[in-house]
Amino acid sequence: MSDRVIRSRRIVTPEGLVDGAVIVRDGRIVEVARGEVAGPPGAERIDATAEVVMPAVVDCHAHINEPGRTEWEGFETATRAAAAGGIATVVDMPLNSIPPTTTLSALQTKVAAAEGRCAIDYGFWGGVVPENAGELERMVEAGALGFKAFLCPSGVDEFPQSTRADLDEAMPVLARAGVPLLVHAELENAAPASTGGEPRAYATWLNARPREWENAAVRMMIDLCRAHRCRVHIVHLSSADALTDIRRAREEGLPLTVETCPHYLTFSAEEIDAGATHFKCAPPIREAENRERLWDAVKDGTIDFVVSDHSPCTPALKGLETGDFGAAWGGIAGLQFSLPAVWTGMRARGLGLEWLARVMCERTAAFIGVSRSRGRIAPGLRADLVLFDPDADFTPQPKDVLHRHPLTPWSGRRLYGRVRTTFLAGERIYADGTFPAPPSGRRVTREA
Repeated sequence: MSDRVIRSRRIVTPEGLVDGAVIVRDGRIVEVARGEVAGPPGAERIDATAEVVMPAVVDCHAHINEPGRTEWEGFETATRAAAAGGIATVVDMPLNSIPPTTTLSALQTKVAAAEGRCAIDYGFWGGVVPENAGELERMVEAGALGFKAFLCPSGVDEFPQSTRADLDEAMPVLARAGVPLLVHAELENAAPASTGGEPRAYATWLNARPREWENAAVRMMIDLCRAHRCRVHIVHLSSADALTDIRRAREEGLPLTVETCPHYLTFSAEEIDAGATHFKCAPPIREAENRERLWDAVKDGTIDFVVSDHSPCTPALKGLETGDFGAAWGGIAGLQFSLPAVWTGMRARGLGLEWLARVMCERTAAFIGVSRSRGRIAPGLRADLVLFDPDADFTPQPKDVLHRHPLTPWSGRRLYGRVRTTFLAGERIYADGTFPAPPSGRRVTREA
């Protein structure tokens, strides 16, 4: 590995912006120096004075779909797109792959499928499904970072939803292991949903997934968190109405964390055109007033971090020809664009680069248990870094998309923040549209 001195006027550190240089040796940060520095003899000097140097993103919510559904996505395409988007660590969800990651054997199968094929580092969530509580401890021992459960149908038959009784059985195991339970929080019996309406109208889909489904599910998970003292994490929060209960649970001291996603912080129900099924996800993108309340929760820390929830499929499954929201697959493809998307929203609301690093790098690294190695720019940590131009704007086009399929709601959307270079352990893995090194990503597990 080469020694490098990366010079920038804006280095994003936990203590604030630094005008100086990041000195890298053997893949790790050895110093964040202020001002002009020479660095070690023979070190490569990189002039990034026109860019920001920030920690690489740690995205702990993506559906990569391999093995089993590689016509949707796969490790090679997903991790290259991630590298182009400034991401150096991704955690794959347990479903949409076949087999789903709900047994030790399935986890081992997924580990083997990823080996040597990833441009960035990667980890795996396991899944909680009915009658697999006996597998959970063995999966933790094999490196599962935590476990995901659905309180409603997941969309794929091989990953059934969990009942309260299933969670009562699983949560004591996870509490003893100290790993989180991630929950898709929608309860379909919590409130009546609209079943009529024009299938091409976005309002039909929105009314089919009322906010109370989320709100009631969050309340149930708070009760279970209190009963078992198991870490509970609400994934992809969409309903801002649930924030009051979340804040109360935090005040009570419960181990509850929450994420939301770029699409909930950017788009609004009012702007989604008829038949635009590439905007369909569950829970749904809601109204503009709801979006702004989510932003308030990001600002005050009620929402801990922002992740992509990259959930692609084939174009045929999105059904753009008919535009039927009810029939289309629900999921947003956005791994490559999550960093500029979130920065675009922050920039418009007066939030700085320190906030960006906090909610996309530092807190996500801490959540998955790897904060001693990544997520911040500090001496001793890995040199997972991004050279980022926060003032450059661009409008993604289908030809720019590196996911397996170019269908994404980010196409045609003006964004701010260009990723110029991504470093993994001090080595360039993405540089201005090129991938200068073969796949070098390694599996991450929780730090001891």
